[in-house]
Parts: sequence; C-alpha cells; structure tokens
Amino acid sequence: MARESFDKEIQFLRMLSLTSGAYNRKQYAERLGISVHTFDKTQRRLKEIMQTVADQRLGAEASREMADLVRFQYGESAEPMLLFLYRAKSMKETEVQRLSVLLKILQDNAATAMELLDACCADLPEELALPDEKTIRSDLKYLEEVGVIRKEPGGRPYRYALQQDMLTKLTVEEQLELYDFVDIMANTQVPSVQGYLLRDSLKKAITANFPQEEATEPYIYKYHYYSRILDEAHLYTLLGAIRQRKRVQFLYFSPKKPSSYSSQNTNPRFEREASGQSNRIVPLEVIYDHQYGRWYVIGYQGRRGYVKFRMEGITQLEEQDSVEEEYMLELKQQWTEISRYSWLVDTGNTMTVQARFFHPGHGQRNFILDRVRLQGQWGTITPETDHTFLYEIQVNGITEIKPWLRSFGSSCEVIAPLRLRQEMIKEWKEIAAYYEPVREDVQLPDDDEAE
Repeated sequence: MARESFDKEIQFLRMLSLTSGAYNRKQYAERLGISVHTFDKTQRRLKEIMQTVADQRLGAEASREMADLVRFQYGESAEPMLLFLYRAKSMKETEVQRLSVLLKILQDNAATAMELLDACCADLPEELALPDEKTIRSDLKYLEEVGVIRKEPGGRPYRYALQQDMLTKLTVEEQLELYDFVDIMANTQVPSVQGYLLRDSLKKAITANFPQEEATEPYIYKYHYYSRILDEAHLYTLLGAIRQRKRVQFLYFSPKKPSSYSSQNTNPRFEREASGQSNRIVPLEVIYDHQYGRWYVIGYQGRRGYVKFRMEGITQLEEQDSVEEEYMLELKQQWTEISRYSWLVDTGNTMTVQARFFHPGHGQRNFILDRVRLQGQWGTITPETDHTFLYEIQVNGITEIKPWLRSFGSSCEVIAPLRLRQEMIKEWKEIAAYYEPVREDVQLPDDDEAE
C-alpha cells in the first residue's frame, strides 16, 4: 500500500480512539481533509484488515461499529487492535508472499541462498514476478537482522536455518513466564509495537504447541495512550535516518489546527492545496513525553535553526540525502547545549523555579518526597521544616514543568518566578469555581433525615 494511505488510516484510527465515535461521518471527513466517500472506503479497508489479520474472536466481532472496537477501556487496553494496521501494511504483498515461502522452506531443513532462490521461484504464484539472487539475499539479511533465521556454522556457501530455540527448547511454564514478561514490557515501556506483536506471536505458539494451556492477561494497565502506539509508524524511519545521517522531508499538520490530514489527489482537476506545512530537516533526536504519551522529533532546519515536531502531525515522511558526519556531530553537540535545561523539549529562556512541597500526614509514607526525587530531574531538594522541603531547578521556560507542579495539588506551593506563581493561582481559582454549587439554596439533608 502507498505511504499516503498508511498516513490516512493512522490519522483515522487516532481520531476514532480519542473521540470514541463522537463525530459523524461528515465531521470525521472534514477533520481528515477527505471526502465522505473516501472516509467510508477507509473504514471498509480497516475492517477487511481486521478480518484478515485478527484472531477468530475479533473476526467474529468485525460487524460491530469501528468506534466500538477502538473505544478506550481499561480492561481491554492491551488489545492490539490498533496494531493490525502495522502487520497488514508494513510490507508489500509481494514481500509477504516471498518471505512466507522462504520460512516455509526453512521449516524442514537449512538451505543456501541459491537453493532458496530455486525453491522460491517454483512455489510463488504465477502472477507474481520471480525474484533474483539479490532480492533473496536481501530478504535473508532482513530475516537474520530481526532474529527469525541464523547462519549455520561453516564456510561459504552459507546455510540458513530457522531461529526457533525459544519455541523448541522452552517448557510450557517457561513460555508462559516469557509471555507474562513480554506483556508487562509491551504495556509499560516504549516503544511498544514490536512488543505487542511478539506477545501475539507467543500466544499463538503456546496455543499451537500446548493446546491444553492458555495464555491469559492477568494484568490491567491503567495509563494507556493509543496515540503513542500509532506514532510509532514514523519512529523507526526517523531513528534509521538519524543513524544514517539522512535528511527527511514531511508534511506537518499542527495539532492546534482543525485539520489533521490532506488527501493526495492524482487527478489535476481535483487537486487542492494541502493545509499542512512542508518541512525538510536533519533529524537529531527522538523524545517521548510519558506524561501525555507524545512522541517528538528534534531537528535542524537551516534558517529556522533547531525545530521540534509532534509525531502525530507528521505525514508523507520520506528520506532524503545524507549529511557529513562532522556536520551531524556538530549539530548534536549544539542541541545538547541548547537543551541542557529543557524539562522536555522547551527551548525558552533559562530561569530558576522554586517550589515548597508539603509532607503527607503523620505516619504516612512520604510519597511526595519520593516522587520529587524520582521525577525532579536535576533539581535540588533542601529540607526546610519538619513538614516542608524546598525544591529548586533551572529550566528553559515554565511551559513544560507547570503541569508537573500542578499535579501535586495542595502538596506544592510555587514560590518563584512570580509569573508562574500568579498563573498557578489563577488556574486553581478557575478549578475551584467549577466545584461551586449551581444553586445557592441547596441544603444537604441531616444524618437523621438521610436515614
């Protein structure tokens, strides 16, 4: 499938998961910058992907509304429904067919590249173009890099065999323990996509090898951001570009704008100007914000200098030319110095933030101090009284640290700078106003009346 379609479906799934079907078809189409007809076609394609890739349980539910299948639920937050798109569209159909044939051949015996080429040419469907030796060797290199196959000991010509010790040498108890470990890591660490796919593969292997056993999900994960999983579509492309020192080009849609996508029309009669902004940067770093579940890419863009983009707004991502190693190293060193006091990616003026934290009640574990020590980065902690301690940190601006301070509620008092203190006072007054009674004459019943 074309990269443009991949972007469109990612934005479509993101909107469905975040809104839980709150919009109608026309509103979704307007937000995506596509027609209602294209919206319907995209929804049908996603349902086809579900029916093709999903297990039988979800396949039976494919008739449900798409919004119901992505609606956020704590108990089902580990369901890899949003990952079907990756599995179905991460490779071309010809690649899927060719790799399937290669793995089928290697299930029985080890083979050389030329033996695999002959077997592949004999087993592929007639309508597909036959591969050459270079293509087969490229496929073998890819399968070896991802750990699916390995080279057998010996000299040339090398023989390749399946890497399946995990399935053949582990007991059922060990496989179930491994499944639980992968489940925890996929749901609590980033990136997550590969972990989810590995978990799904392990579940199928356990079911096939030990039908009497069942891989269950004994844990419920409360804090989940579907958007972080969808943003991983660009993660590995950007990481690869950073490693290879390549520029990238993309169309960016700011999250502040009403539209999050724009279709690519090949017919000149229907061509329209995209509302996104074209950008070409040297990517330097990828950063994940665990508090909001957001991915950022940091890059250098000529006259604009160092720039940052949220990955959820990136579409039509393409690799460009390479830059010199010395130039890349210089840019990274400069960015390291500029972001030295960035709470996350903020590049504002450096200022000192001071806050007073209050210990919890007598006899309680001091979770306030523990959390500040864990999350307070390079800030310093100074004991003040038996009930309070001071926290001081230098940061590039107050935008990113403010939500963290606010999350402590009444256990935190901002002292400096004055601007931040005034902003916090204003916000807490607004919050307090939300909880005032609508009617002033409302009287709560006495205990006796309530009984």
